[in-house]
Amino acid sequence: MKQIIKTLMLAGFTIFFAFTLIKFPQDALEASIRGLDMWWEIVFPSLLPFFIIADLLLSFGVVRFVGVLFEPIMRPLFNVPGAGSFAWIMGMASGYPTGAKISVRLREEKQLTQIEAERLVSFTNASSPLFIFGAISVGFFHDPKLGILLAICHYVGNAMVGICMRFYGRKAEAPKQQNNSRRKVSLKRAFKEMHETRLKDSRPLGEIMGDAVLNSIKTLVMVGGFIILFSVLTKLLFLIDITPVIAVAFQTIFSLIGLPVELALPFISGLFEITIGANLISKESIDPFLSSMIIVSFILGFNGFSVQAQVASIISKTDIRFTPYFMARILHGFIAGMLVIILYKPLYINRQVIELDQIPVSKPVYQENTMYYVLELFNQFGPIVTMAFLFISAIIIFRRLKRY
Repeated sequence: MKQIIKTLMLAGFTIFFAFTLIKFPQDALEASIRGLDMWWEIVFPSLLPFFIIADLLLSFGVVRFVGVLFEPIMRPLFNVPGAGSFAWIMGMASGYPTGAKISVRLREEKQLTQIEAERLVSFTNASSPLFIFGAISVGFFHDPKLGILLAICHYVGNAMVGICMRFYGRKAEAPKQQNNSRRKVSLKRAFKEMHETRLKDSRPLGEIMGDAVLNSIKTLVMVGGFIILFSVLTKLLFLIDITPVIAVAFQTIFSLIGLPVELALPFISGLFEITIGANLISKESIDPFLSSMIIVSFILGFNGFSVQAQVASIISKTDIRFTPYFMARILHGFIAGMLVIILYKPLYINRQVIELDQIPVSKPVYQENTMYYVLELFNQFGPIVTMAFLFISAIIIFRRLKRY
């Protein structure tokens, strides 16, 4: 009976979505182009190098080497193997869904148990510094000092989520790995395991590199599809007045906890897609400004349903369950929001007072931010990088089809 109800619900939603697309074709097209531009100019060229390098480092055993060295740190803190440090660092450096992709690869190679993989996925999918500083702080709010506040709250909150998730599934897992955390750091053992890991992969170098490119592009095409889909979905939900209706309920909640009700609608949009929500919040003149930062920090930690759908798709081919990740996102949102309340004055207000006399009045602050120029470079050369790698992948696929 449950499956019948599920079938009817899924079919009904899909039919409703199709009719809505027919009713608002122009708005859907504009939203689709907006999502495509974001993927084409920024997401693809910024994430592709990280994906390819991560795949190569896994194939050559470097991640295994790092895992042996970081085992005494990762096991006591997060109750995951040392190899999880690679997913954590790469997830913070390149942004979501890199952490999920690396965690899945580690699970496929049996470097993680199911429980450990679920713990790792829950705290390794973070927003990239480029997005926090370049897109949100500089692009939307035109204030690079906000980047320091949001980044610290986001990454510290992520680490706190990882510490909380270390207790997840302890009763269900075997106690065998507890002795690993007591083993001393050994460079000799690390080199040995790296060498053994490389030898286990019998593919020639050219095939390893080709697979790294193809797998990375395949994942990024999927990511682009989700970005476009949720961009259109968010716009359509607003046009058919579903988002404003949901926002009314959140206005009541916001008024009870002391947040401005004007932020309810941007908050709902941010739950679906972070970029849209942050952009709408930046256009609201809210006093106090702290309220806006709390909401932005929450939706950054929550990741948005668009990112969550990407992660769900990536982990679907393994036994990693989505529920722990989803609960961790809610926890991260609340922790990041509370950290903003605590750190807003020392990291933002006090820095504004100190630097006020040092900033020339005639020069905009955001023009001096490095992330601003990096974002501009992606806007200029991102499409070229995207086209080049799509062309390379097409050549690789054609040669392999010709070979077989």
